Amino acid sequence: MKIELVFIPSPGIGHMKSTTAIAKLLIDSDDRVSVTLIVIPSQFSGDKPSSNVSSVYTESKGRLRYCLLPTGDQPTEQTFISYIDSRKPLVRAILSGLTHEVSTNPDKSRLAGIVVDMFCTSMIDIADEFGLPAYTFYTSNASYLGLQFHVQSLYDEKKLDVSELKDSDEKFDVPTLTRPFPAKCLPSVMLSKEWFPYVLNRARSFRDTKGILVNSVAEMEPQALKFFSDGNMNTPPVYAVGPVLEFKTDGKDFGDEKRSEILRWLDEQPLSSVVFLCFGSMGGFSEEQAREIAVALEQSGHRFLWSLRRASLVGDMTGCPPGEFKNLEEILPEGFLDRTVEIGKIISWAPQVAVLESPAIGAFVTHCGWNSILESLWFGVPTAAWPIYAEQQFNSFHMVEELGLAAEIRKDYRRDFLSGTVEIVTAEEIERGIKCAMEQDSKMRKRVKELRDKLHVALMDGGSSKAALRKFVHDVVENIP
Repeated sequence: MKIELVFIPSPGIGHMKSTTAIAKLLIDSDDRVSVTLIVIPSQFSGDKPSSNVSSVYTESKGRLRYCLLPTGDQPTEQTFISYIDSRKPLVRAILSGLTHEVSTNPDKSRLAGIVVDMFCTSMIDIADEFGLPAYTFYTSNASYLGLQFHVQSLYDEKKLDVSELKDSDEKFDVPTLTRPFPAKCLPSVMLSKEWFPYVLNRARSFRDTKGILVNSVAEMEPQALKFFSDGNMNTPPVYAVGPVLEFKTDGKDFGDEKRSEILRWLDEQPLSSVVFLCFGSMGGFSEEQAREIAVALEQSGHRFLWSLRRASLVGDMTGCPPGEFKNLEEILPEGFLDRTVEIGKIISWAPQVAVLESPAIGAFVTHCGWNSILESLWFGVPTAAWPIYAEQQFNSFHMVEELGLAAEIRKDYRRDFLSGTVEIVTAEEIERGIKCAMEQDSKMRKRVKELRDKLHVALMDGGSSKAALRKFVHDVVENIP
């Protein structure tokens, strides 16, 4: 039986790239499967697709096709959640057209279900309207998924509200972790009284789906995957199908000339000599923080490639991306650019995958976005953890304390629209994290190299992720109404 799945990714570039990659993995793994991706562009791109969207979603081809929604005339102050909800009529219209195609064409693939991004669970209502099974594509890790379910269970069964633990030194047990988890590393949405109900409802939505595809690997998170396979907490099946990575689109929206310039510079550097600093699509810093980073880099003595951007205003709830500093000489320490001209390079945006692949990279200072973590592990690059927003504080704890795969800069740092205040991470903290990550013969570097090999094996025939993907397709067929 030929089947078709409809994917609805979140507009974030990391989510879009991961969804494209999982769609291609599904198609390559089973010639019965076709995929339609309903693409929601960024709300800041106007009526035209943003460069990020067009770089990820190219032309429809074979059993993979794209339906790109217009943004329409949306108020810029609209929150991310309300923007997603406003796209529901357009998604409903596309599903109506797809069901009509199936009903009028006997050779057409059967519509087998809708796979919603972890931030698009409101679209599950549309799956229900059309009588289709809903699945979740969870672009983060299985351990964090376990935290979300655990927090919801604590509230529903024991009336424990973790948002009351804000500013607390308390630690508590999470069933998908092996060691106590500090409340200070909870994401801001879980520590906010206003947003905590949203956290609970999203976890409940996950439970209502037929299965959850997780961008992780069984060998990386044995505690979490064992917990889910044992059928705990009344959760749907969890399929660890990672690492789901999209490399072919890396840097297409960056510009070939700038990309080539960066890679040429890296080619001229010694093996494992460069520390790479990059903080994702939403990662930016104040002038004061940028100066602390500059001091740390100079004091460390290491070569560096630094993706530096200016932070959005605290309190901005629209998700507007960071901008660029207009004059680096005005914000960085006097003479810094001249003193480091032979060993350092400052850029705005980076072709991250191509940089991490370079033999010159010795360590990666990262915001701990899950895609960035997986990319660094795929290439065997040790990291220094500096989380900023979303679930990155959890990811930082996971990498530093649980797995021993990253050095710490400050694992409970946060800078997002919910935090309210902005702390400054000192040059001493940053320098210490850089030196630890750059240590060439460390146990951490050895663990990273070992896990790199396991990630590659997981996607091969007979690997754990390849088997999980096949199990998912089997279950999808079984669940067709």
